[in-house]
Amino acid sequence: MGIISFSRQWAQLVFVRPTSTCPLVLTKRNFAEETYNCNKVRVRFAPSPTGFLHLGGLRTAFYNYLFAKQSGGSFVLRIEDTDQDRLVPNAMEQLEDDLIWAGIQPDESPRVGGNYGPYQQSLRLSLYQKEVVPLLENGSAYHCFCTESRLNLLRREALRARQNPRYDNRCRNLSQEEINKKLNAGESHCIRFKLTPFKEKMNDIILDEYEINVASIEGDPVIMKSDGFPTYHFANVVDDHYMEISHVLRGVEWMQSTTKHLLLYKALGWDPPVYGHMPLLMNKDGTKISKRQNDLTVKSLRERGFYPLTLLNLVSHSGGGFKDLPPKSSILTLDQLAAGFDINLIKSSSCQLMIHRLLEFNNLELQRRVEDETEFDLLKNEIKNKIQRTFSGNSNLQMSDEYITTILTWSLSRISNVDDLFTPNFAFLWVKPKLDLKITDVEKSDLQSLIGILETVEPFNRETLGKTLRAYNDERGLKYKKFMMSLRSVLSGLKEGPSVTEMMELLGKQNTIDRIQEAIKNS
Repeated sequence: MGIISFSRQWAQLVFVRPTSTCPLVLTKRNFAEETYNCNKVRVRFAPSPTGFLHLGGLRTAFYNYLFAKQSGGSFVLRIEDTDQDRLVPNAMEQLEDDLIWAGIQPDESPRVGGNYGPYQQSLRLSLYQKEVVPLLENGSAYHCFCTESRLNLLRREALRARQNPRYDNRCRNLSQEEINKKLNAGESHCIRFKLTPFKEKMNDIILDEYEINVASIEGDPVIMKSDGFPTYHFANVVDDHYMEISHVLRGVEWMQSTTKHLLLYKALGWDPPVYGHMPLLMNKDGTKISKRQNDLTVKSLRERGFYPLTLLNLVSHSGGGFKDLPPKSSILTLDQLAAGFDINLIKSSSCQLMIHRLLEFNNLELQRRVEDETEFDLLKNEIKNKIQRTFSGNSNLQMSDEYITTILTWSLSRISNVDDLFTPNFAFLWVKPKLDLKITDVEKSDLQSLIGILETVEPFNRETLGKTLRAYNDERGLKYKKFMMSLRSVLSGLKEGPSVTEMMELLGKQNTIDRIQEAIKNS
């Protein structure tokens, strides 16, 4: 059905915007005291499911979440899926999964529900179709019949002239008679919003004052497409209004759009929310972090064994917003990050993502979990599950609590990720090797005598073991290289990997001796 058929009676869903009693404060320095005393602070994170959540988006969601919790307000997850051609399968579900995994639990969302839903824009089409009517009636919007070929021509001409492409507002001047004729003929069309000069200074709770007269640099934007779906700008404004969003905290890349949004609010006769634009998180080369960087998506990092607090601490250290951040040897819990959050401390300029600290934070989080009794029990269960999944079908596994504790204690200064303990070179930690002693060059008597020596070694570490094995080899007149290769095979079944003395230290004295005895027994 064509857009011309829009009417208020189309709304099949009932959207009610409760009367707000919350004053919207537009100055940076005094907003906190006044709005935090207001019991109607509502913020939202509104991603598009055209890709998976990346670290830049995680920071935006996290800061909104912290702002809401500090003020006793609500954090809303809204899915902006009006760009149907670019949707990625399962991205919407993954977005909410990733937020919950990170500890950022929405108060309202497609999954949780709430009084302001639906929380998915494709389910709110009747609302947009209803609200575009008054804009057409008051002359703030108009039908545009320009074809895609004409718009492409305008783009090419602008680029040839080294100008920014912009619509020339041609259809803005059509007479009502011309409009009716085209509509009656069934010509394809969209709805555009009339940009007007906007020279007011806009107060931003992060950037302070700025001024952008968007009408001087852009043509009239499309607000309803020919397929009946709204564009980002229109749906964004309508939804923020009906969901009673009091503060919009988003990336600075949307700053130019704010002028358009304020003009839409004015044309609709609505009060706008308070805006705050956060600096971009940048890659090391100065480019913006994007959804196309699969290695920086929350989904990818989760699958690679990184913890929620690892990612939250990483983004919190990359752009300000917190008081009393600890030195490099510490990691903050979610409660500690919430207590230290201060929106006035967010940097106003773009900042580099401190990706070089990713492994450091993960190691610190691993240490924190080991030191916390409850977390440590969960960690041991996690490792047991990994052992069973990684070595399924193998009954010769080592996974007692005591043994796992030993391995974790040893590994804290050596690894940053539990998954490091499940690479092929470390499989010997969890699986006792199956071997025939005949494949080695060590006699049973040599191994039996070695057991007696190893029982007396103290401390049982690489340095002491290295000296002991060298002396034992010389005393027995063995070929050192073959001797060590045989020991490696007995201990791990590997031809290469960590040094033999490191394996022994990892396995511990009793486990090392047990494996040698088992090799002798099975020969």
